[in-house]
Parts: sequence; C-alpha cells; structure tokens
Amino acid sequence: MARRIVAQHGPLPVDVHVGGRVRLRRTLLGMSQTDLGKALGVTFQQVQKNEHGFNRIGASRLYRLSHVLDVSLSYFFDDIPPLEEANASGLRGGVQEPSAPDLMDQRETLELVRAYYRIRDPKVRDALRRMAFAMAKGVESR
Repeated sequence: MARRIVAQHGPLPVDVHVGGRVRLRRTLLGMSQTDLGKALGVTFQQVQKNEHGFNRIGASRLYRLSHVLDVSLSYFFDDIPPLEEANASGLRGGVQEPSAPDLMDQRETLELVRAYYRIRDPKVRDALRRMAFAMAKGVESR
C-alpha cells in the first residue's frame, strides 16, 4: 500500500473528527493550545496540527489527552458511525465530511456552554435547560 501524504490528499476525516473533539473539549475547559501542549509535553504548534487532523494523534497521546481533558477515550470517537454504516453510505474513512459550519465551533455557542456549566446548582441548570427547550419549541411551531 502506498504511503498517504497529507499535503497531497489532506487529512483523513477520522483524524479531523478526533482533532475537532480535542479542540471542542479544550475550548469548553477554557484551556489554550499552549496550556494543553505544556500538559502533554509538546508545543502549541503540535496541538494545532493534531486539532486540525494534519498530524494523527497516537494511542499514548490520546490516552494522555483523555486524562488532561477529563473525558473517556470514547469521547474522541463520539458521533462516528460504525464502519459498516460508513461503508454502506459511502463515507470515506468512517466520518462524514461536514457540510455546514459546526455550531460547536462558534464562539457564541462555546460561551453559552461555559456559562451554563458555571451554574453550580443542578436544579437551576435543569430549569435553564428546560426553559431553552420550551423556547425553541415555541419558535419551531410558528
């Protein structure tokens, strides 16, 4: 099998997905790429390359990331369809290419999520969540 060159073919969708999950969690925690790099013993440029999928994240680094970002290993693969479904629907590498901007990449969304998790009282958080769903439902029924 010929060696795949990222510069010619671009990163594999699964690498982009895993990197995006790293970026999402890092951002939700309010952690900079420099901070994450220091925790992992790499430069912020390496973190940047991992987050964009240009450099694959090895198993040992992924394991370390799960501890630094306080998530399970499976977190990085959430929302990837099983390989059988991916092959049946013609998805390359098991991950669908994004067709629209990801809402979780938008600053407004991240700020809202951070603010939500700063609410310490679970009952208040639940009330806010229910209110948001009720408001969204009202908009959809118009």
